[in-house]
This record gives sequence, C-alpha cells and structure tokens, in this order.
Amino acid sequence: MRAVNSILHPTPTDLQVNNMPEPLDGITVIEMTIAVQGPAAALYLRDMGAQVIKVEPPLGDPSRYGRGRQNETPAGTMGPQYVAVNRGKRSICIDLKTDAGAKVIQSLLATADVFLTNYREPALQSLNLGYDQLHQQFPKLIYASVNGFGPKGPDADKAMLDGVAAARGGLVHHTGYPDREPSLVGPIAIDTSGAMQLALGVMTALLSRERHGMGQRVQTSALGAALWLQQWELTHVAMTGANLTRDGNHHANISWFYGTYLTSDGGAIMLAQVMDQEGWDSFCIFADALELSLDPRFQTPGQRLGEGITEEDTVELRSILKTAFAQKTMAQWVGFLYTQPEIIWERVRDWQEVLEDGQSFANGYLAKINVPGIGETLTVGNLIALSETPGSEKGDPPELGEANEGVLNGLGFSDTEIEDIESHATNVREEVLRELLKSADLAAKYQKP
Repeated sequence: MRAVNSILHPTPTDLQVNNMPEPLDGITVIEMTIAVQGPAAALYLRDMGAQVIKVEPPLGDPSRYGRGRQNETPAGTMGPQYVAVNRGKRSICIDLKTDAGAKVIQSLLATADVFLTNYREPALQSLNLGYDQLHQQFPKLIYASVNGFGPKGPDADKAMLDGVAAARGGLVHHTGYPDREPSLVGPIAIDTSGAMQLALGVMTALLSRERHGMGQRVQTSALGAALWLQQWELTHVAMTGANLTRDGNHHANISWFYGTYLTSDGGAIMLAQVMDQEGWDSFCIFADALELSLDPRFQTPGQRLGEGITEEDTVELRSILKTAFAQKTMAQWVGFLYTQPEIIWERVRDWQEVLEDGQSFANGYLAKINVPGIGETLTVGNLIALSETPGSEKGDPPELGEANEGVLNGLGFSDTEIEDIESHATNVREEVLRELLKSADLAAKYQKP
C-alpha cells in the first residue's frame, strides 16, 4: 500500500530526528465522520503518522459551521469544534449518493488500511458501506465504527449527543449538588474519551492484522466510554448495593475533605490528600485549625481518605476547612502549599488559564496552528509521548475539498471526472443554501413583532 500512498499523499512523511519513521507511517485511514467522537479518533492516528483522508459531503462536516457560545471570530471562519479535531488531515468533498461518489469511496477503500466512521448503521448500509460487504471486498481492511449506545440492543441506532450518553451512563446523575437538578459535565467528556477508546481499538486491530493477517471490525460507543470513565464508582455500587449520591464539589465516593474550597478572594483550590503527618500538622497550623492535627480521627493517610470516618465526621471536617480556606487569599494558600510536597492539591483554573499554563507547553500538550480568517491560534496537540518514534501535529485543519484534485488524480480519475465531481458538490451545496435562505425569510415573515 505504500506505493499507492505515495501517490495519494505527495507531502513527505514526517521523519524524526533519529531518522526513524513515525509509528503509523505507511498507514492510510479513510475517515467518514462528523462532530467529535470519530474525528478525534482519526486525529490521534494522524498525529502518529497515518495519512488521513476525510471524506465530506457537499455541505461538509456540520461542525465546520458550529460556532458555539461567545464566539467573536469573523463570520464564515471554521468552527472551533472542527478545528480542534481535524488538523493535519486532507479533505475531499464528494456526494456518496451518486455513482461518481460511490466509485471514489470504493477506490479509496481499495488503498486503505482503516475505514473509520461514526455514521449510523442504516446510512452506511444504504451507501453499500456496511461491514459485511466491505470485509468481503477488502479482507485486510480495519473497519472502525463508533455510535451512541453500542452496536447491539434496542437502542443501537438511537441518535446521540455527548450529554445524552452522559445521562444514560449515569455520569450526569452523579454530578452536581444533592438538593439540585443533576448537572452536565463541563466539557464533552464522553465524545473525547470515546474517541480514545476507538483509537485504541484501531491500534489493537492493526497489531492483530500484523500478527494474524486479517482485518476486522472495531466497535465502540459513547455509552461504553461513559461506563469506562466510572469503573470504580459502578463497581462500588455493584459490590455494595449502595447507590452513591452526588456530593456537590466533592466526590460521591470519597469521604473526608477531598474536594474544592473557595479562598477569600474568590479563587478555588482542589484539596485531595495529605500524605504524611508532618504535612498534615503544617497544614493544620497554617489553616488556623490546630485542633485537627491532634484529632485521633484524622491521623493516617487512610483516615484522611475516609477510612473509618463517618458521614458526620466528614461534614464536620469540610465545614472547618471551608471556613479556613475562606480566611486567606489564593496567593497565601498557593505560597504555602508549594512548600508542602506531601500535600496533593491544585489551583482550580479556567480554560483561559489552561491555555497559558507553562506545564502544558513544556510537554507539548498545546500546539500552534493557523486557521483561515483567524491566523495563529492554539489547540490541544499530541498527548502521547514515545521516546524513539514520537508523533507530532501535522498541520492546519483542511478547507472543504482542498485535496480533491490531488487525491482523485492519484486514484486515476481524469480531470473531467474530477471537475464533474466538484461541480456537482458545489451545485448541491448552493441549492441547500438557497433553501435555507428561503426558510429563514419565511420564518422572518411570520415572526411576531
């Protein structure tokens, strides 16, 4: 497949300083996905050296246009969601419902190592892209798919967004305060963790193919990712029969002080554990709570994680610490805590502060990219460090269909065929936009003053 890849991807493969190729050098991934869960999985494969061709419909991945809240970027710029999970890929724009589009996808799959999709199963079947058919055609192809609630059961084809999977998997129920409505988790944690599950599955299947010579299907789901995030908590409930309840700014399954506390100037500190007696004594002195250092209930690390501690003890201690933290500023607390290596803590940071964190830059967790209409900006980079064959960010997010000519020429399509494919996609896109404008005008006409 390397010879074909060299045609499809004229850009040289990135080599490391030791002249070793990246882990997935020579692997071609055909990605047919939208939103986050599928694209983020393919992004990891791209960072590790695979060539990723993203197949988009005439309108493109809808996340291209999703702006989100408080977005002041110029109109028409790529949406942050698309930018975050599609950097470094190549985009081709085709209509899979046409004969020409069907020919393109079949030609691509004939050169591919991995087909990665989060389209719903009925849609894939209607496009003749179901697993059984493709496995018969391409027995060494890794067919990776992810959906909302798993490939089996009555809800296998049910539509999903991140929060819905979090609700179904129990994560929402256990987030927030017990006397208030359950809370959504801040980020789209299920989609992104599901993406890593899918990427892990693909890597495992590639290793299996290397050893046994056969492609196979890889399936994960958002519901599975939600359960994976709560392995300890769900096992606790299964073993004990006690259905844990949400506990506000503390963890539902950890007694004692584990949680967040406000400082006098409105900041917040996450206090997790004090590992040794000296650190505990120092903490109690600084907190003006010397009585705690002498309290026999709180002397060992086990006790300070809730061992033998009653709910009444926990409530009492949290109240004392809430008052103590509120007596000093964030600067005072940080100044003290940095002198205590046996205290596990961290200052609660907002997303703007996270983007300015030198620790993330030192480890390459944040990467600089360029976005049309924006210029240079930051996004999350490659997070997996390999000593000899490290991955790397591969460039900016692609414009819709930017690789049509190069990829299709490499597959043997003529200039006329390519022009017809691109013209059709443009016509479909323009027609849809015209209909959307008509709908908007009609809505405005009947809108009450």
